[in-house]
Amino acid sequence: MDDLAEFCAIAREAARRTLDMRPFDVQLVGALALLSGHVTEMATGEGKTLSGAIAAAGHALRGKRVHVISVNDYLARRDAEWMGPLYEALGVSVGWIGQSSTPGERQEAYAKDVTYASVSEIGFDVLRDRIATAAAEVIVPEPSVALIDEADSVLVDEARVPLVLAGAADPGADVPETAELVRRLSRGYHYELDDQGRNVFLTAKGTDAVEKALGGINLYETPDMLTRINLALHAHALLTRDVDYLVRDGRIHLVSQSRGRVATLQRWPDGLQAAVEAKEALPASETGEILDSITIQGLIRRYPEICGMTGTAVAVEEHLREFYGLKVAVVPSNKPCVRVDEPDRVFGTVADKERALADEIASVHATGRPILIGTLDVSESERLADDLRAKGLDCVVLNAKNDAEEAAIIARAGARSAITVSTQMAGRGTDIRLGEGVAELGGLYVIGSGRHASSRLDDQLRGRAGRQGDPGGSMFMVSLEDDLITQYAPDEAIPRADDDGVVRHKRAGYVVGHAQRVAEGTHMEIHRNTWRYTRLLERQRDLVLEQRDKVLRGDAAADALATAAPERWSDLGERVGESTLRQAAREIVLFHLDRCWTEHLGFMSDVREGIHLRALGHRLKPIDEFHREGVAAYRRLLDEVESRSVETFETAVITADGLDPLDSGLKRPTATWTYLVQDNPFGDAFDRVLKRLSPRAKRRQGLEEA
Repeated sequence: MDDLAEFCAIAREAARRTLDMRPFDVQLVGALALLSGHVTEMATGEGKTLSGAIAAAGHALRGKRVHVISVNDYLARRDAEWMGPLYEALGVSVGWIGQSSTPGERQEAYAKDVTYASVSEIGFDVLRDRIATAAAEVIVPEPSVALIDEADSVLVDEARVPLVLAGAADPGADVPETAELVRRLSRGYHYELDDQGRNVFLTAKGTDAVEKALGGINLYETPDMLTRINLALHAHALLTRDVDYLVRDGRIHLVSQSRGRVATLQRWPDGLQAAVEAKEALPASETGEILDSITIQGLIRRYPEICGMTGTAVAVEEHLREFYGLKVAVVPSNKPCVRVDEPDRVFGTVADKERALADEIASVHATGRPILIGTLDVSESERLADDLRAKGLDCVVLNAKNDAEEAAIIARAGARSAITVSTQMAGRGTDIRLGEGVAELGGLYVIGSGRHASSRLDDQLRGRAGRQGDPGGSMFMVSLEDDLITQYAPDEAIPRADDDGVVRHKRAGYVVGHAQRVAEGTHMEIHRNTWRYTRLLERQRDLVLEQRDKVLRGDAAADALATAAPERWSDLGERVGESTLRQAAREIVLFHLDRCWTEHLGFMSDVREGIHLRALGHRLKPIDEFHREGVAAYRRLLDEVESRSVETFETAVITADGLDPLDSGLKRPTATWTYLVQDNPFGDAFDRVLKRLSPRAKRRQGLEEA
């Protein structure tokens, strides 16, 4: 496919005939930007799905295998089926993968020219391939092109959360007594939080109370109990039901901080997970030993070609350039945006804000104009819905508790007199079309109940109104008691509110903007720090996988063991046959390679947890000490794989039927499972010590009116 102009003309006509959708010029421009390897910024409602399909077909016609990566299974299936006729007309095959797809269905989908799947499903398939013991079990083909929908969400928001493959182990530790103990502790007396609400620690009074309740033990001489108490305290003080997680069907479901929906298969590290389950009086879930993990960044960088599309790419241009080497191309909208964006309304307290929010909704609703309210979390959305119903106003609530119905709910949000209350709108993927007569009323009115930690989420919420030149409006209400302000601008002088609760001082807007900038900088540094510590492991993993592939698909194992134990090899070869012996050698070396890699990951996790203390002792930077330990450990890993493999080969039970893994001590996990895990969510041990020793921040001073 050399003539892009001819391809665009053919694609436009094919879309018109098969989908009854004639791409706008700007949609074709977006497709061309994707074909040239850019992240394309296209406003909400501008038709990114069609642009992406045209670009994916173009890449496929160049002979590339394309993975269209989305944020969830629903969008992957919807877009693959929706765009299917277009692909067929262009002679390109298409498939999709979801959480319920069987191994056979996955192999069939990956064999297509274009495969739609969520980022987590592709990541989990890659992890499962890494423990395959036969070449035929490998599902994911060699990567070629990644075309990423909602690219900022996938490449930035999800990049802080690694994907994990675990081997099933024992049931988790049940700690109801510890949960009950910390429930009796009082904030400010027994324990304190740091100013950003990310760490919690016992005071001297709290330590005394805990030690007394535990029978007079010395807590700091009992490391296991100290860990249990700290985890229970984290669960009690830092994690809030219906904000950070939901309880549904007798299980804990984490809520994605970037999308406000249930984070499928996401969990905390086992100890913290068990602590939250004990807090909610739920049985402890199964624990597992981590067999392998991969960051989203490591997953995406496997692809030789990367492109993507989103409505808010410019805001993360620095992220995309630094971590992925990607450039942003801004595509103008098909029609000018005429949405009216009002200035923020700032209130002194949450109560004043929520009261004004309900009044504003009632006032606008009386005109028949549809309203979409974006809230910050589940509990806030339900609280607002209760307030509206108390005023006699019917509303539809979309949050992490009912996200399966989100498309239908959002599609109706533009109907006359509709009131829709939703958590974060990122990645919803559904257009809101205005109902009859709504344009004359001013179009959809979007209200944000507070500023998000990322300005991108605010922009995505605003973008729900004013699609394709439609009229619309937006406005945000902010409280100076919102978490954004208290966590990221705790030392800023706070203006006083007037008698009606509104803060009219010009400094109010600065405080809100400053808090948001600090939050964005903090998240950038978390991403940067995570990547610093994972780069070494990513490189080591690549080397291990190269060696593993030689063993899996070739005779590297047989050659190594025949050289190391020639007499044993010759003897067995005569009794069981060369083919059987080579397969047994392959299984032995793969087992020990996987086992040693698992142990290496565990060791490096321990190193990172205490790296600051080690670095102090050696007077090195923490990252330098981490690398020093990691390189030495990797060298030991390769030697250990060889010695263990030879030792097993000398004693393994190998018959004409093959290797007996149980009698040979090569038992693999009876089951594997996958999940997303928050990476070091509360900082490391050294951070927590520093927080405890640092002087408390000064109290914020009220700012007198000018």
